[in-house]
Amino acid sequence: MPNRSVFFVSDGTGITAETFGNSILAQFTIKPRHVRRPFIDTVDKAWQVRREINETAEREGRRPVVFVTLVDDTIRSVIDDPGCKGLVLDMFRTFIEPLEDEFGIKSNHRIGRFSDAAKSEQYHERIEAINFALQHDDGQSARSLDTADVILVGVSRSGKTPTSLYLAMQHGIKAANYPLIPDDFERGELPATLAPYKRKCFGLTIDPERLSQIRHERRPASRYASIENCRYEVRAAEAMMRREGIAWLSSTHKSIEEIATTILRDIRPDRLVY
Repeated sequence: MPNRSVFFVSDGTGITAETFGNSILAQFTIKPRHVRRPFIDTVDKAWQVRREINETAEREGRRPVVFVTLVDDTIRSVIDDPGCKGLVLDMFRTFIEPLEDEFGIKSNHRIGRFSDAAKSEQYHERIEAINFALQHDDGQSARSLDTADVILVGVSRSGKTPTSLYLAMQHGIKAANYPLIPDDFERGELPATLAPYKRKCFGLTIDPERLSQIRHERRPASRYASIENCRYEVRAAEAMMRREGIAWLSSTHKSIEEIATTILRDIRPDRLVY
């Protein structure tokens, strides 16, 4: 059973509320039931959510935690009210009002991160990066590698694809990924396709036992998934990256966010300042 229900209520996608809220909840040993309520942009919708929160409180016998990112005062007041039986944590008011005082100006109360997507250069950069990542997934294409921000290399199933997509979606980074295979290890050098772009390469490795588990889910009882083969491939890939001077890290115990941040720090530190 979940320890408690947690609501993420937003006038936009709810991503900001959920991301920030989950970072805070991670400090506690609880297993909450997550309820995201996005696009709450009218008073009527706010009342529906408030009723749902109150019904949850009565049913569970404890008040839900409610993370709120609502910029409209009238809509927010429906949730942030003594009649609401949840613990309401208003993120925007917590941060925006002190900043208004500090800057000496009022915020524009823009609803939603993507409300002006059609006019946003950053948004279009992210879309282009996502398309690039999809076109260059798993070594599908060698075209336009000169425009890549980073090329992820490593054995199959070491986390290259999700990391590439995360870099594209969250940071607008054009990330290609290229699997290292036994033929590469026999030659003892990077694939010729990657050689001109070695400075853009970043390696991912993984614990062989964990790799074997992942591969068994994809191809049970195959040589591809055998622990002996996984040990060989990981050992050979790490030796190659070490020999070629390619920075690398293990994805075994790291989140996609941690991996991506390390790559940005090492390959594109300018993207950490924007």
